[in-house]
Amino acid sequence: FSTLIGWLGNAQLGPINLGMLGVISLVTGTLAFNIIGFNMLAQVGWSIPEFLRQGFWLALEPPSPEYGLSMPPLNDGGWYIIGSFLLLVSVLLWWARSYQLAASHKMGKHVFWAFGSAIWLFLVLGLFRPVLMGSWSEAVPYGIFPHLDWTTAFSIRYGNLYYNPFHCLSIVFLYGSVLLFAMHGATILAVTRFGGDRELEQIYD
Repeated sequence: FSTLIGWLGNAQLGPINLGMLGVISLVTGTLAFNIIGFNMLAQVGWSIPEFLRQGFWLALEPPSPEYGLSMPPLNDGGWYIIGSFLLLVSVLLWWARSYQLAASHKMGKHVFWAFGSAIWLFLVLGLFRPVLMGSWSEAVPYGIFPHLDWTTAFSIRYGNLYYNPFHCLSIVFLYGSVLLFAMHGATILAVTRFGGDRELEQIYD
């Protein structure tokens, strides 16, 4: 049902229940995506072929250091601040939606907390660290290769992250948990005909 997307309220499109949080999250996320994308498109003179050719190298960069934590002009980082704010709202509302859905279905909050750990990294790099250092220029640029270049520069600046044992452990646990979840999902799928999927009954709080 929709009724004009529930007047931006408790809407459901097909099997996906968006609700108020989901609708606002999708709207703000779409706005952020468009701000980032159109800024990249403007950098190549609004040429779609050039946008596709140079896409991996294009970026929406944070403001210059001289602006500190103030709001810069749009073309000097202002679009970055607006896009980042909308993206932050979108991600946090989708996170809240995951809690709301789990609570309404009387399920465990495991996905909510797992999602929260990824959001914590997002907040530290994009909000907490720049604020504590007094400049939005410390934030991560939006772009494929540019954000990898930022990571490399960060690593050089603070010592090689690849030799940091805590960084190594975090990567092991990150990819290790993904592997374990994939193995678990594949196993349950494989033994469904034997009733293996009845574990769903065990995840209720």
